[in-house]
Amino acid sequence: MAEKSFKYVIVGGGVSAGYAAREFLKLGLKPGELAIISKEAVAPYERPALSKGYLFPESPARLPGFHVCVGSGGERLLPEWYKENGIELILSTEIVKADLAAKALSTSSGDTFKYQILIIATGSTVIRLSDFGVQGADAKNIFYLREVDDADKLVEAIKAKKNGKAVIVGGGYIGLELGAALKINNLDVTMVYPEPWCMPRLFTAGIAAFYEGFYKNKGINIIKGTVAVGFTSDSNGEVKQVELKDGRSLDADIVVVGVGGRPLISLFKGQVEEEKGGIKTDGFFKTSIPDVYAVGDVATYPLKLYNELRRVEHVDHARKSAEQAVKAIKAKEEGNSIEEYDYLPYFYSRSFNLSWQFYGDNVGEAILFGDNNPESAEPKFGTYWVKDGKVVGVFLEGGTADEYKAIAKLARVQPSVESLDQLAKEGLSFASKV
Repeated sequence: MAEKSFKYVIVGGGVSAGYAAREFLKLGLKPGELAIISKEAVAPYERPALSKGYLFPESPARLPGFHVCVGSGGERLLPEWYKENGIELILSTEIVKADLAAKALSTSSGDTFKYQILIIATGSTVIRLSDFGVQGADAKNIFYLREVDDADKLVEAIKAKKNGKAVIVGGGYIGLELGAALKINNLDVTMVYPEPWCMPRLFTAGIAAFYEGFYKNKGINIIKGTVAVGFTSDSNGEVKQVELKDGRSLDADIVVVGVGGRPLISLFKGQVEEEKGGIKTDGFFKTSIPDVYAVGDVATYPLKLYNELRRVEHVDHARKSAEQAVKAIKAKEEGNSIEEYDYLPYFYSRSFNLSWQFYGDNVGEAILFGDNNPESAEPKFGTYWVKDGKVVGVFLEGGTADEYKAIAKLARVQPSVESLDQLAKEGLSFASKV
Protein backbone atom coordinates (compact mmCIF):
# COMPACT_ATOMS: atom_id res chain seq x y z
CA MET A 1 0.00 0.00 0.00
CA ALA A 2 2.33 2.68 -1.33
CA GLU A 3 1.76 6.43 -1.26
CA LYS A 4 3.21 8.73 -3.91
CA SER A 5 2.96 12.50 -4.25
CA PHE A 6 3.04 14.67 -7.37
CA LYS A 7 2.58 18.35 -8.09
CA TYR A 8 0.19 17.56 -10.96
CA VAL A 9 -1.90 14.44 -11.51
CA ILE A 10 -4.02 13.70 -14.58
CA VAL A 11 -6.58 10.97 -13.96
CA GLY A 12 -7.48 9.29 -17.24
CA GLY A 13 -5.06 8.32 -19.99
CA GLY A 14 -6.93 9.24 -23.18
CA VAL A 15 -6.41 11.96 -25.77
CA SER A 16 -6.70 14.84 -23.26
CA ALA A 17 -3.96 13.38 -21.04
CA GLY A 18 -1.44 13.22 -23.88
CA TYR A 19 -2.13 16.75 -25.08
CA ALA A 20 -2.01 18.09 -21.51
CA ALA A 21 1.36 16.40 -20.94
CA ARG A 22 2.79 17.98 -24.09
CA GLU A 23 1.48 21.42 -23.03
CA PHE A 24 2.98 21.07 -19.52
CA LEU A 25 6.36 20.28 -21.04
CA LYS A 26 6.09 23.19 -23.45
CA LEU A 27 5.33 25.65 -20.63
CA GLY A 28 7.93 24.32 -18.20
CA LEU A 29 7.81 21.07 -16.26
CA LYS A 30 10.37 19.61 -13.89
CA PRO A 31 11.03 15.84 -13.85
CA GLY A 32 8.83 14.08 -11.30
CA GLU A 33 6.16 16.80 -11.16
CA LEU A 34 3.54 15.14 -13.38
CA ALA A 35 1.82 11.75 -13.25
CA ILE A 36 -0.81 10.32 -15.61
CA ILE A 37 -2.91 7.52 -14.15
CA SER A 38 -4.69 5.37 -16.74
CA LYS A 39 -6.68 2.16 -16.54
CA GLU A 40 -5.59 1.37 -20.09
CA ALA A 41 -2.37 -0.59 -20.66
CA VAL A 42 -0.98 1.75 -23.34
CA ALA A 43 0.22 5.36 -23.51
CA PRO A 44 -2.32 7.98 -24.71
CA TYR A 45 -3.38 7.50 -28.34
CA GLU A 46 -5.68 9.11 -30.91
CA ARG A 47 -8.95 7.29 -30.24
CA PRO A 48 -10.66 8.06 -33.62
CA ALA A 49 -8.30 5.59 -35.36
CA LEU A 50 -10.12 2.69 -33.69
CA SER A 51 -13.26 3.08 -35.80
CA LYS A 52 -11.37 3.92 -38.98
CA GLY A 53 -7.83 2.83 -39.94
CA TYR A 54 -7.52 0.20 -37.19
CA LEU A 55 -10.17 -1.95 -38.88
CA PHE A 56 -8.86 -1.72 -42.45
CA PRO A 57 -8.25 -5.16 -43.99
CA GLU A 58 -5.05 -3.92 -45.64
CA SER A 59 -2.32 -1.78 -44.02
CA PRO A 60 -4.33 -1.21 -40.84
CA ALA A 61 -3.30 1.43 -38.29
CA ARG A 62 -1.53 -0.06 -35.27
CA LEU A 63 0.21 1.32 -32.21
CA PRO A 64 2.70 2.90 -31.87
CA GLY A 65 1.59 4.56 -35.13
CA PHE A 66 -1.25 6.65 -33.69
CA HIS A 67 -0.11 7.72 -30.24
CA VAL A 68 -0.92 11.37 -29.54
CA CYS A 69 -0.30 13.97 -30.91
CA VAL A 70 -0.28 12.74 -34.55
CA GLY A 71 -4.03 13.35 -34.97
CA SER A 72 -3.49 17.10 -35.04
CA GLY A 73 -0.25 16.99 -37.04
CA GLY A 74 2.00 17.01 -33.96
CA GLU A 75 4.83 14.74 -32.87
CA ARG A 76 4.11 11.17 -31.80
CA LEU A 77 4.56 10.76 -28.04
CA LEU A 78 5.82 7.22 -27.53
CA PRO A 79 5.94 5.67 -24.04
CA GLU A 80 9.67 6.53 -23.92
CA TRP A 81 8.86 10.23 -24.38
CA TYR A 82 7.13 10.35 -20.99
CA LYS A 83 10.08 8.60 -19.34
CA GLU A 84 12.66 10.84 -20.99
CA ASN A 85 10.79 13.93 -19.77
CA GLY A 86 10.33 12.74 -16.19
CA ILE A 87 6.58 12.19 -16.54
CA GLU A 88 5.30 9.18 -14.63
CA LEU A 89 2.95 7.16 -16.82
CA ILE A 90 1.05 4.84 -14.48
CA LEU A 91 -0.81 2.35 -16.70
CA SER A 92 -3.28 -0.50 -16.04
CA THR A 93 -4.26 1.32 -12.85
CA GLU A 94 -7.85 2.10 -11.90
CA ILE A 95 -8.71 4.83 -9.42
CA VAL A 96 -11.60 3.62 -7.27
CA LYS A 97 -11.84 6.56 -4.84
CA ALA A 98 -11.19 10.26 -5.14
CA ASP A 99 -11.10 12.41 -2.01
CA LEU A 100 -10.88 15.95 -3.35
CA ALA A 101 -10.81 17.54 0.11
CA ALA A 102 -7.77 15.44 1.06
CA LYS A 103 -6.27 15.76 -2.46
CA ALA A 104 -5.89 11.98 -2.60
CA LEU A 105 -6.70 9.24 -5.14
CA SER A 106 -6.89 5.55 -4.19
CA THR A 107 -6.37 2.60 -6.56
CA SER A 108 -8.04 -0.82 -6.56
CA SER A 109 -4.78 -2.31 -5.20
CA GLY A 110 -4.80 0.06 -2.22
CA ASP A 111 -2.14 2.52 -3.38
CA THR A 112 -2.64 6.27 -2.80
CA PHE A 113 -1.64 9.16 -5.03
CA LYS A 114 -1.53 12.65 -3.53
CA TYR A 115 -1.56 15.76 -5.71
CA GLN A 116 -1.43 19.54 -5.49
CA ILE A 117 -3.35 20.08 -8.73
CA LEU A 118 -5.69 17.55 -10.35
CA ILE A 119 -6.91 17.36 -13.95
CA ILE A 120 -9.94 15.11 -14.39
CA ALA A 121 -9.70 13.60 -17.89
CA THR A 122 -11.66 10.38 -17.36
CA GLY A 123 -13.59 10.70 -20.65
CA SER A 124 -16.68 8.65 -21.44
CA THR A 125 -17.70 5.04 -21.24
CA VAL A 126 -20.00 3.28 -23.70
CA ILE A 127 -23.64 2.70 -22.88
CA ARG A 128 -24.20 -1.08 -22.88
CA LEU A 129 -27.39 -2.89 -23.82
CA SER A 130 -27.01 -4.94 -20.63
CA ASP A 131 -27.53 -1.63 -18.73
CA PHE A 132 -31.12 -1.78 -19.99
CA GLY A 133 -31.54 -5.47 -19.21
CA VAL A 134 -31.63 -6.50 -22.89
CA GLN A 135 -31.86 -10.29 -22.94
CA GLY A 136 -28.76 -12.16 -24.14
CA ALA A 137 -26.71 -8.93 -24.40
CA ASP A 138 -23.73 -10.65 -22.74
CA ALA A 139 -23.32 -13.22 -25.56
CA LYS A 140 -19.88 -13.60 -27.18
CA ASN A 141 -19.14 -11.53 -30.30
CA ILE A 142 -21.26 -8.57 -29.21
CA PHE A 143 -18.80 -5.68 -29.31
CA TYR A 144 -18.53 -2.10 -28.10
CA LEU A 145 -15.74 0.18 -29.28
CA ARG A 146 -14.00 2.52 -26.88
CA GLU A 147 -10.47 1.28 -26.22
CA VAL A 148 -7.72 -0.42 -28.20
CA ASP A 149 -8.53 -3.72 -26.43
CA ASP A 150 -12.07 -3.55 -27.79
CA ALA A 151 -10.74 -2.96 -31.31
CA ASP A 152 -8.34 -5.93 -31.03
CA LYS A 153 -11.19 -8.25 -30.08
CA LEU A 154 -13.30 -6.98 -32.98
CA VAL A 155 -10.40 -7.48 -35.43
CA GLU A 156 -10.05 -11.11 -34.25
CA ALA A 157 -13.79 -11.70 -34.74
CA ILE A 158 -13.69 -10.21 -38.25
CA LYS A 159 -10.93 -12.69 -39.14
CA ALA A 160 -12.74 -15.62 -37.51
CA LYS A 161 -16.11 -14.87 -39.13
CA LYS A 162 -14.86 -14.27 -42.67
CA ASN A 163 -17.70 -13.25 -45.04
CA GLY A 164 -20.15 -13.60 -42.13
CA LYS A 165 -23.15 -11.49 -41.15
CA ALA A 166 -22.73 -8.37 -39.02
CA VAL A 167 -25.45 -6.33 -37.34
CA ILE A 168 -24.72 -2.77 -36.23
CA VAL A 169 -27.00 -1.50 -33.46
CA GLY A 170 -27.12 2.31 -33.61
CA GLY A 171 -27.08 4.93 -36.36
CA GLY A 172 -24.70 7.51 -34.93
CA TYR A 173 -20.95 8.08 -35.40
CA ILE A 174 -19.90 4.56 -34.40
CA GLY A 175 -22.73 2.96 -36.36
CA LEU A 176 -21.85 4.72 -39.62
CA GLU A 177 -18.08 4.34 -39.32
CA LEU A 178 -18.29 0.68 -38.23
CA GLY A 179 -20.89 -0.12 -40.89
CA ALA A 180 -18.40 1.05 -43.52
CA ALA A 181 -15.41 -0.69 -41.88
CA LEU A 182 -17.18 -4.07 -41.66
CA LYS A 183 -18.43 -3.78 -45.25
CA ILE A 184 -14.85 -3.12 -46.42
CA ASN A 185 -13.97 -6.39 -44.63
CA ASN A 186 -16.51 -8.21 -46.85
CA LEU A 187 -19.08 -8.82 -44.15
CA ASP A 188 -22.79 -8.76 -44.89
CA VAL A 189 -23.85 -5.67 -42.89
CA THR A 190 -27.25 -4.64 -41.51
CA MET A 191 -27.70 -1.43 -39.52
CA VAL A 192 -30.57 -1.03 -37.04
CA TYR A 193 -31.62 2.20 -35.34
CA PRO A 194 -34.85 3.63 -33.92
CA GLU A 195 -34.65 7.16 -35.34
CA PRO A 196 -36.19 8.21 -38.68
CA TRP A 197 -32.69 8.88 -40.07
CA CYS A 198 -29.01 8.38 -39.17
CA MET A 199 -26.96 10.82 -37.01
CA PRO A 200 -30.14 12.64 -35.94
CA ARG A 201 -28.36 14.90 -33.43
CA LEU A 202 -26.43 16.54 -36.27
CA PHE A 203 -27.83 15.53 -39.67
CA THR A 204 -30.98 16.91 -41.23
CA ALA A 205 -33.22 14.51 -43.17
CA GLY A 206 -31.64 15.88 -46.38
CA ILE A 207 -28.07 15.18 -45.27
CA ALA A 208 -28.96 11.74 -43.90
CA ALA A 209 -30.74 10.72 -47.12
CA PHE A 210 -27.43 10.95 -48.97
CA TYR A 211 -25.49 8.73 -46.53
CA GLU A 212 -28.30 6.18 -46.23
CA GLY A 213 -28.54 6.03 -50.03
CA PHE A 214 -24.77 5.71 -50.38
CA TYR A 215 -24.62 2.90 -47.80
CA LYS A 216 -27.48 1.04 -49.49
CA ASN A 217 -25.61 1.28 -52.81
CA LYS A 218 -22.63 -0.34 -51.06
CA GLY A 219 -24.90 -3.25 -50.12
CA ILE A 220 -25.59 -2.28 -46.51
CA ASN A 221 -29.10 -3.06 -45.32
CA ILE A 222 -30.66 -0.32 -43.15
CA ILE A 223 -33.59 -0.97 -40.81
CA LYS A 224 -35.03 2.15 -39.16
CA GLY A 225 -37.70 2.73 -36.55
CA THR A 226 -36.99 -0.27 -34.34
CA VAL A 227 -34.52 -1.46 -31.69
CA ALA A 228 -32.76 -4.66 -30.62
CA VAL A 229 -34.67 -6.21 -27.70
CA GLY A 230 -32.80 -9.51 -27.37
CA PHE A 231 -30.06 -11.81 -28.64
CA THR A 232 -29.94 -15.57 -29.02
CA SER A 233 -26.69 -17.50 -28.92
CA ASP A 234 -25.47 -20.97 -29.91
CA SER A 235 -24.11 -23.73 -27.64
CA ASN A 236 -20.70 -21.96 -27.53
CA GLY A 237 -22.35 -18.81 -26.19
CA GLU A 238 -21.71 -16.94 -29.49
CA VAL A 239 -24.38 -14.58 -30.75
CA LYS A 240 -26.50 -16.04 -33.55
CA GLN A 241 -29.55 -13.80 -33.88
CA VAL A 242 -30.69 -10.29 -33.06
CA GLU A 243 -34.35 -10.00 -32.07
CA LEU A 244 -35.97 -6.70 -33.04
CA LYS A 245 -38.90 -4.95 -31.37
CA ASP A 246 -40.90 -5.10 -34.61
CA GLY A 247 -40.80 -8.92 -34.45
CA ARG A 248 -38.07 -9.51 -37.01
CA SER A 249 -35.00 -11.69 -36.32
CA LEU A 250 -31.64 -11.00 -37.96
CA ASP A 251 -28.90 -13.62 -38.33
CA ALA A 252 -25.63 -12.36 -36.90
CA ASP A 253 -22.07 -13.67 -36.48
CA ILE A 254 -20.89 -10.29 -35.15
CA VAL A 255 -22.84 -7.50 -33.45
CA VAL A 256 -21.41 -4.04 -32.86
CA VAL A 257 -23.31 -1.72 -30.55
CA GLY A 258 -22.95 2.05 -30.76
CA VAL A 259 -25.78 3.63 -28.79
CA GLY A 260 -23.86 6.48 -27.17
CA GLY A 261 -21.65 7.13 -24.20
CA ARG A 262 -21.81 8.74 -20.80
CA PRO A 263 -19.15 10.77 -18.99
CA LEU A 264 -17.18 8.97 -16.29
CA ILE A 265 -17.74 11.26 -13.30
CA SER A 266 -19.03 8.88 -10.58
CA LEU A 267 -15.71 9.16 -8.65
CA PHE A 268 -16.40 12.85 -8.08
CA LYS A 269 -20.17 12.76 -7.40
CA GLY A 270 -21.19 14.97 -4.51
CA GLN A 271 -17.76 16.62 -4.40
CA VAL A 272 -17.93 18.96 -7.42
CA GLU A 273 -20.69 21.00 -8.99
CA GLU A 274 -22.33 19.27 -11.96
CA GLU A 275 -24.29 20.58 -14.92
CA LYS A 276 -25.83 18.94 -18.01
CA GLY A 277 -24.45 15.52 -17.14
CA GLY A 278 -20.87 16.73 -16.70
CA ILE A 279 -18.61 18.53 -14.23
CA LYS A 280 -19.27 22.26 -14.33
CA THR A 281 -16.20 24.39 -15.16
CA ASP A 282 -15.37 27.96 -16.09
CA GLY A 283 -13.62 29.10 -19.29
CA PHE A 284 -10.30 27.88 -17.85
CA PHE A 285 -11.70 24.41 -16.99
CA LYS A 286 -11.52 25.09 -13.27
CA THR A 287 -14.20 23.22 -11.32
CA SER A 288 -16.03 24.39 -8.17
CA ILE A 289 -13.17 22.91 -6.09
CA PRO A 290 -9.85 24.83 -5.91
CA ASP A 291 -6.95 23.18 -7.79
CA VAL A 292 -9.27 20.72 -9.58
CA TYR A 293 -9.75 21.02 -13.35
CA ALA A 294 -11.92 18.94 -15.70
CA VAL A 295 -11.39 18.58 -19.46
CA GLY A 296 -12.72 16.75 -22.51
CA ASP A 297 -15.95 14.74 -22.42
CA VAL A 298 -16.54 15.26 -18.68
CA ALA A 299 -16.48 19.09 -18.71
CA THR A 300 -19.58 21.28 -19.01
CA TYR A 301 -18.07 24.66 -19.85
CA PRO A 302 -19.15 28.12 -21.09
CA LEU A 303 -19.34 28.06 -24.88
CA LYS A 304 -18.52 31.73 -25.40
CA LEU A 305 -19.70 31.92 -29.01
CA TYR A 306 -23.29 31.01 -28.05
CA ASN A 307 -23.26 32.28 -24.46
CA GLU A 308 -24.36 28.95 -22.98
CA LEU A 309 -23.00 26.03 -20.97
CA ARG A 310 -22.30 22.96 -23.06
CA ARG A 311 -20.69 19.55 -22.79
CA VAL A 312 -18.97 18.38 -25.99
CA GLU A 313 -17.89 14.82 -26.75
CA HIS A 314 -15.33 15.17 -29.49
CA VAL A 315 -11.62 14.61 -29.95
CA ASP A 316 -10.94 18.20 -31.10
CA HIS A 317 -12.37 19.60 -27.86
CA ALA A 318 -10.57 16.89 -25.83
CA ARG A 319 -7.27 18.18 -27.23
CA LYS A 320 -7.97 21.89 -26.97
CA SER A 321 -9.61 21.86 -23.53
CA ALA A 322 -6.61 19.96 -22.12
CA GLU A 323 -4.20 22.54 -23.53
CA GLN A 324 -6.35 25.39 -22.19
CA ALA A 325 -6.44 23.92 -18.66
CA VAL A 326 -2.66 23.54 -18.58
CA LYS A 327 -2.17 27.10 -19.88
CA ALA A 328 -4.51 28.32 -17.10
CA ILE A 329 -2.66 26.33 -14.41
CA LYS A 330 0.75 27.66 -15.49
CA ALA A 331 -0.52 31.25 -15.92
CA LYS A 332 -1.96 31.21 -12.39
CA GLU A 333 1.36 29.97 -11.00
CA GLU A 334 3.22 32.75 -12.78
CA GLY A 335 0.69 35.46 -11.89
CA ASN A 336 -0.35 35.92 -15.51
CA SER A 337 -3.76 35.78 -17.15
CA ILE A 338 -4.93 34.07 -20.33
CA GLU A 339 -7.98 34.43 -22.56
CA GLU A 340 -11.08 32.38 -21.76
CA TYR A 341 -11.68 29.28 -23.89
CA ASP A 342 -13.41 30.35 -27.10
CA TYR A 343 -14.28 27.14 -28.88
CA LEU A 344 -15.91 26.72 -32.27
CA PRO A 345 -17.78 23.37 -32.23
CA TYR A 346 -16.32 21.06 -34.88
CA PHE A 347 -17.19 17.52 -35.89
CA TYR A 348 -15.95 15.34 -38.73
CA SER A 349 -16.13 11.81 -40.03
CA ARG A 350 -14.65 9.62 -42.76
CA SER A 351 -16.07 6.39 -44.17
CA PHE A 352 -15.60 4.63 -47.51
CA ASN A 353 -14.28 7.42 -49.77
CA LEU A 354 -16.49 10.01 -48.07
CA SER A 355 -15.36 12.77 -45.74
CA TRP A 356 -17.35 15.54 -44.08
CA GLN A 357 -16.80 18.39 -41.63
CA PHE A 358 -19.21 20.51 -39.62
CA TYR A 359 -18.60 23.79 -37.80
CA GLY A 360 -20.82 25.87 -35.56
CA ASP A 361 -24.34 25.18 -34.35
CA ASN A 362 -27.05 23.15 -36.11
CA VAL A 363 -30.00 25.30 -35.05
CA GLY A 364 -32.47 27.36 -37.10
CA GLU A 365 -33.48 26.76 -40.70
CA ALA A 366 -31.39 24.30 -42.71
CA ILE A 367 -30.52 25.19 -46.32
CA LEU A 368 -29.23 22.30 -48.44
CA PHE A 369 -26.93 23.06 -51.40
CA GLY A 370 -24.86 21.15 -53.96
CA ASP A 371 -25.02 17.61 -55.32
CA ASN A 372 -26.26 15.18 -52.69
CA ASN A 373 -27.15 12.39 -55.09
CA PRO A 374 -25.71 9.15 -53.68
CA GLU A 375 -25.30 7.86 -57.26
CA SER A 376 -22.91 10.70 -58.20
CA ALA A 377 -19.31 9.79 -58.98
CA GLU A 378 -18.03 12.71 -56.89
CA PRO A 379 -20.80 13.97 -54.63
CA LYS A 380 -20.24 17.36 -53.03
CA PHE A 381 -22.89 19.09 -50.99
CA GLY A 382 -23.51 20.95 -47.78
CA THR A 383 -25.99 22.64 -45.50
CA TYR A 384 -26.15 26.07 -43.89
CA TRP A 385 -28.09 26.63 -40.68
CA VAL A 386 -29.62 30.11 -40.47
CA LYS A 387 -30.94 31.58 -37.23
CA ASP A 388 -32.16 35.16 -36.71
CA GLY A 389 -30.94 36.07 -40.20
CA LYS A 390 -27.38 34.81 -39.61
CA VAL A 391 -25.51 31.69 -40.70
CA VAL A 392 -24.62 29.89 -37.46
CA GLY A 393 -23.55 26.45 -38.71
CA VAL A 394 -22.17 24.78 -41.85
CA PHE A 395 -21.81 21.16 -42.97
CA LEU A 396 -19.79 20.12 -46.03
CA GLU A 397 -19.19 16.73 -47.65
CA GLY A 398 -16.33 16.32 -50.11
CA GLY A 399 -14.63 19.66 -49.48
CA THR A 400 -11.01 20.68 -50.01
CA ALA A 401 -8.76 21.87 -47.16
CA ASP A 402 -9.35 25.51 -48.21
CA GLU A 403 -13.11 25.01 -48.40
CA TYR A 404 -13.19 23.54 -44.91
CA LYS A 405 -11.17 26.54 -43.66
CA ALA A 406 -13.71 28.84 -45.32
CA ILE A 407 -16.74 27.19 -43.68
CA ALA A 408 -15.00 27.24 -40.27
CA LYS A 409 -14.40 30.98 -40.67
CA LEU A 410 -18.01 31.52 -41.74
CA ALA A 411 -19.38 29.66 -38.69
CA ARG A 412 -17.21 31.85 -36.44
CA VAL A 413 -18.10 35.16 -38.17
CA GLN A 414 -21.86 34.37 -38.53
CA PRO A 415 -22.58 36.60 -41.56
CA SER A 416 -26.06 37.97 -42.21
CA VAL A 417 -28.20 36.49 -44.97
CA GLU A 418 -30.74 38.49 -46.97
CA SER A 419 -32.41 35.67 -48.89
CA LEU A 420 -32.48 31.94 -48.13
CA ASP A 421 -33.22 31.18 -51.79
CA GLN A 422 -30.17 33.17 -52.83
CA LEU A 423 -28.07 31.34 -50.22
CA ALA A 424 -29.17 27.97 -51.62
CA LYS A 425 -28.30 29.13 -55.14
CA GLU A 426 -24.88 30.49 -54.16
CA GLY A 427 -24.07 27.36 -52.20
CA LEU A 428 -20.42 26.98 -51.28
CA SER A 429 -19.39 30.20 -53.04
CA PHE A 430 -21.15 32.13 -50.26
CA ALA A 431 -18.64 30.78 -47.74
CA SER A 432 -15.64 31.73 -49.86
CA LYS A 433 -16.77 35.39 -49.90
CA VAL A 434 -16.70 35.78 -46.11
